[in-house]
This record gives sequence, C-alpha cells and structure tokens, in this order.
Amino acid sequence: MTILGIETSCDETAVAIIEGKKDYVELKTNVLATSLALHAKTGGIIPEQAAREQLKYILPTLKKALDTPSILKTHARDTHDTRGTLDTLKNIDAIAVTYGPGLIGSLLVGVETAKTLAYALNKPIIPVNHMVGHIYANFIHENSKLVPSPQSLIPNFPALALVVSGGHTDLLLMKKHGDFKLLGGTRDDAAGEAFDKIGRMLGFAYPAGPEIERRAKLGDPKRFRFPRPLLSDKNHEFSFSGLKTAVLREVQTVKQLNTETVNDICRATQDAIIDVLVKKTLRAANEYHVTSILLSGGVAANQTLRDTFQQKITDQKLNVKLFAPAKNLCTDNAAMIASAAYFNFEPKPWSEITADPELYF
Repeated sequence: MTILGIETSCDETAVAIIEGKKDYVELKTNVLATSLALHAKTGGIIPEQAAREQLKYILPTLKKALDTPSILKTHARDTHDTRGTLDTLKNIDAIAVTYGPGLIGSLLVGVETAKTLAYALNKPIIPVNHMVGHIYANFIHENSKLVPSPQSLIPNFPALALVVSGGHTDLLLMKKHGDFKLLGGTRDDAAGEAFDKIGRMLGFAYPAGPEIERRAKLGDPKRFRFPRPLLSDKNHEFSFSGLKTAVLREVQTVKQLNTETVNDICRATQDAIIDVLVKKTLRAANEYHVTSILLSGGVAANQTLRDTFQQKITDQKLNVKLFAPAKNLCTDNAAMIASAAYFNFEPKPWSEITADPELYF
C-alpha cells in the first residue's frame, strides 16, 4: 500500500510518500519546506505567519514530492508538464493528514488540501493524531534494501512510547497498533519548551535544543545542579517549569555570564532534563514489563539522551530494546503521519474530517 502523507500542524509544510511492507514502511520521498529562519527572528512561532507561509508552500511541496524521480512511473518533460504528478497521484492508495493537535490555521492548510485531493481522486483519507504520528517514525526505514534484516529493527509489543517535544512530554503504554494508554504527561512546560525558554535566557536562537546540547559537551557537570521535578514521585508525570525558574534565578545571580558559565548552565540543564526523562521512563518500563522503548519527538534527536538511555538499559541489565527514529524524522515530518496511517488504517469520509487544535490522545 502506498500512502501520501501531509503534515502542517505547526510551522513546517511537509509531504511524504511511504510504501507499506507489512511490519514496517519504506520511505519513498520526504519533502519539507520550513519557515524556521523566519521564526528564529522572533524567538518563537507566530501562528499567523506560520499559516501564511504554509499556504504559500503547500502546493509546491506537494508537487515536488509527487515529482520525485524514484517514484515516478512517467517523467514529466519539463516543470510545466503535469503528467508525472498526475501519474504518481493515480498510484497513491490513500491520503493521510494531521488533523490535530496544533495551530488551527496551520492545521487547516493541510486538512483542506488533503480533503480536496481525497474528493478529487476518490481516495480514502485517514486523519492522524500528530503525537501518534511521532511514535510511528520508529517504524520507518528510509531504504530497506540497505538494511540486512529490517525485521530485527521492528519494535515488539508491549512497548513504552516517550513522546518528547516542544509541546509534549508524554509517556504511553502501547500494547499493539492503535492500542494506547496514556500513563502520564507534563503538568506544565514540556521538555523541549524548557530547552527553548532556557536557551532564550542564554541568548540562543530558536530552537535552542541543539545549541544547548553542543554547549553542554563543553560544560562542567559539577558546577551547577538544577532540580529534577517529580523525579521521586511514583507517578508517570513530568514538570519542567521549576527547572526553568531555577535556571533563571541562577542567570540573574551570576555576575558574569561568560562562555564558560553558559556552557556550565547548559550542562546542568541538559543533565536535569535527561535524568528525569530516563529514570521515569525506565521505571515505567519495569512496571509494565515492556519489551521496547520508543523515543520520538524533536528532543529524541538529542544524542546525549539516546546514549544515556542505552547506557542505563545496559547498566540495569534490562530486557528491553531502545528504538529512536532517524534524526531527520524526529522533528515534524509527513512520513511519520503516513506511517501511522498505514498501521492504523481507519479511513473516514472526507466531509467528516475537521481540524482539532486541542486534540489529545
């Protein structure tokens, strides 16, 4: 089955095509138009600007994905020849689209585009929860021909999914495809949001996570120690607003915020966030006897987080396997939306699909 995915929940405009291979999906093309440079200037996303950029990008992005040579059955002769695009559309079996959560204006761009395609082509359409989509990035192989045994890289159930991004820090028990139980989430700031807000205090551009990770490698792990909120609580909830406040207090206290001090603060910040994420996730993994841990979301691209998870699993001799998507599939993309649709194939009439910015699990 070949599925076209569309993702416009926040500031990215993404279109992808995947091919289902029973237990995993193979990525055929993945096109992303980003307005990150625009939002970096304002230190964050302005919803109206994001939606306007997506209106501008959605059709060119769609055409570029459909015109990728590797998936074309017939090549268009020039940029004005639409035969290649139409030929690819005919070979699409279904259309998947993010319908929430997210920014309402942005969601509408993707949802209305997908509904129009589904109606015009008489193709089934599958609405996908954006956060569920992140989890299914773990089932994508960018080129299965290069993988000796894709089967060995497929998560087994029951699995524990940690969705950690700028808007979410959620822990879910996944017994099978489509069977999710939310164990806990963040009470306030998400982990990615904490990275960004602390980065702004330190003068970093948005998004700040990658720069904090880079600076943390140069920092002294003993100079500062910030709080680990809810770490000792025997629940599956998270909280990072207290950490943000503690860092702000330290920034206001130090007499000179030089490079060395900034690096040390970055190290302490990252250590605190990773400590909470890893310990609470592994505690839940033991409690529910899972066989797989699935990392996902933008923060899952943090290599230190991945390495710490793997080291703790080894140290504790846990019988659990860690999975994390390719780093380019951790942030918002359409491939994960198409992947989620393949494993949870529940088409709905196009006329019944509406954008839901407040959607949760």
